[in-house]
Amino acid sequence: MTQGGYAALEAELKRRQQEDRQKIIAAISEARGHGDLSENAEYHSAKEAQSHNEGRIAELEDKLSRAEVIDVAKLSGNSVKFGATVTLIDEDTDEKKIYQIVGDSEADVKSGKVSISSPISRALIGKKVGDTVEVLAPGGGKSYEILKVAYV
Repeated sequence: MTQGGYAALEAELKRRQQEDRQKIIAAISEARGHGDLSENAEYHSAKEAQSHNEGRIAELEDKLSRAEVIDVAKLSGNSVKFGATVTLIDEDTDEKKIYQIVGDSEADVKSGKVSISSPISRALIGKKVGDTVEVLAPGGGKSYEILKVAYV
């Protein structure tokens, strides 16, 4: 994963451990004060939130412990590989798109980050500026020309 993706996961872990955990504990304590726990919806909701939060904490700790962080700024070259920011032009609509190829856990298409395992990334890997790629996506086939490959 990229350094940015690693930092985002670390920030989420810290928030869940230091803020969310405390809020959930307070909610459980308050719900306990309302009496009979067997019919207390607030208590059951807070316990469910606690379970979800603790599960996510364990998942984040696992991902961070196994993560291989790649400094994209140290990469170079003119072919597309992990970490590359690729500028494409849709050959049908002449629409320009910019994507960075990132790890699965940090993908967010709305912000231009596509997973290394996505159809568009798989089609782009190994290609160079000027190449045309055919992407077979769930929405149908698309054809793109690579305008620029950068590592920033």
